[in-house]
Formats: sequence, C-alpha cells, structure tokens
Amino acid sequence: MTTDPVTPADSAPPADPAPPAEPVVRYERTGPVATVTMNRPEFRNAQNSAMTYALDRAFYEAAADDAVKVIVLAGAGAHFSSGHDIGTPGRDAHLPFERRAGLWWDHCGKAGAEGRFARESEVYLGMCRRWRELPKPVIAAVQGACVAGGLMLAWVCDLIVASEDAFFADPVVRMGIPGVEYFAHPWVLPPRVAKELLYTGDRMSARRAHELGMVNRVVPRERLAGHTRELAGRVAAMPRMGLALAKRAVNQAEDLQGLHGGLDAAFALHHLAHAHNAETAADPLGGMDIRAMKAEAGTEAGTEAGA
Repeated sequence: MTTDPVTPADSAPPADPAPPAEPVVRYERTGPVATVTMNRPEFRNAQNSAMTYALDRAFYEAAADDAVKVIVLAGAGAHFSSGHDIGTPGRDAHLPFERRAGLWWDHCGKAGAEGRFARESEVYLGMCRRWRELPKPVIAAVQGACVAGGLMLAWVCDLIVASEDAFFADPVVRMGIPGVEYFAHPWVLPPRVAKELLYTGDRMSARRAHELGMVNRVVPRERLAGHTRELAGRVAAMPRMGLALAKRAVNQAEDLQGLHGGLDAAFALHHLAHAHNAETAADPLGGMDIRAMKAEAGTEAGTEAGA
C-alpha cells in the first residue's frame, strides 16, 4: 500500500518525528541464523521509511556476514505488519534518506507524481526487488496481520511460516488503487484467487493461504518462533553456495514467467491510480485515511498504518 502524499516544495512539511526510544528494527545472530525483527509493535509494525532503511541495513549485514546462512524476518508484538505507515506519529514520507535501491533522484521537494514515483520506486518496489535477490534464504515468521505492505515483505521471502491466527489482506482497491507496489499477486496465488483478494479486500486465513501454496507451514502461535528456528536450522545445514544457486534458479524461473515485467506494468498502473485520485478525490489515496479504511474494513486490525 502507499504512503500519504509527498509534500510539495511550496508547502510546510510535517514536523519531524521524534526519534524512537528503541530501534525500529532489531538484529541478532544465533549460530548460522540471523533474525531481523520489525520493532514498532505499538503501531502493528507499520513501515515508515526509517524502518524500511533499517531493514535494508539489517539484510545487508546478514548478507555480508559469512557466519550467517539463513535469515528470519519477524515482527514484534501481536502482528507481523499492518503495512505502510500512513498515519502514525513516526510517519516520515517527507524526509530524505540515502538512496539504496535505485538511481531515481530524491523525492523531497518534488511535487505531484514526480515525488510519489521517485519515492515509491525506491522504498517500495525497489527495496522489495533488492531484498528478493538477497543470495541467502529468508524465512518470514508471520503472526496476526500481514496486510498490504506486510504482504510485500512476506512475499519477497523464500519461505513463510504462519501462526494459526495469521491473516493476509490487500485492501487498497478501496483507495481506487490496483494493489500494492510489489504486485506479486498472480505469482503467489492463482489468478482468480488474486482477483478475489483484491476485489473484496477480505482477509485470507493462514489455513487458506497454506492450501493455496502461499504459506509453507501453519503452526500454533506459541510454536511460531521455535518452529521457524528449527526450519531455519535445517536449511542452514545445506551448502551455502547450493542454497544461493537454488534460490537464483527459482527466482529466474519466476522472472521468465513474467514476474519482473509484470511488476513494472502494475507499478505504472498503481501510479496512474494515484494521479487519477489526485485530480478527482481529496488526495492521492482517494481520501481514504486510517479511519476511513477501518470503517470500510469493519475491523480494528485489518487495515494499514497501525494506528
């Protein structure tokens, strides 16, 4: 899902968010397994730019560390991730960050579509592509909400272990936008199921996701961390080069099936929707703020932004 509109150059930017008391991403290594944990539980791990770049640094550290053979991506608290931050006190879409995922110029001070396209090319589509190519296996441990931008994080991982209370949703069609920026829906789900997910915005249970092959394993909530560590340990027993080549082979097969080009095409449609909203609605998100999204969803934890 998208962030709030980029601040035009001629308007006053929002106040800079206060630095968090704890790191927005925790990193630890136990033997050959590095665990990267999103750490904004009070906002259901809504992803602001600070978290995105902290995730990138953590993944880079794990990739560079010869002692690490497998990476686990987790979320602190009750939920894996409620998506991109469109309304917490730590929202920072107006701030500059060092470019890591592409060569688009900085979005700050760029009005309209130029600013939105530059930012989302970097922090959404660009980062997800960058992380998908990490040459070590990545396992997502998903509990609670995995919504929109949360789906993007889970989908770039090689394996997904879900707790029985996990659910998956992409409700951004309510904004008049055709899905999240990393539009892998038709590759991780059968096309008709992908359409149902988008057309309704409904939650998909962990069991249903497992039946469809989107999730590898479903376990009781209390077993999620332990089972994921056990699986990571089994994977880590394989030769590092063999794992890297196997991952590359499967990723290349997906790209030959059209994933790479499909992502570019869907990203263009995503930004056409933003531009249409900017001309016809209250803002590029179609006026769908956090309250409106919650009202449409009819549920407390089923929307993005973690507020």
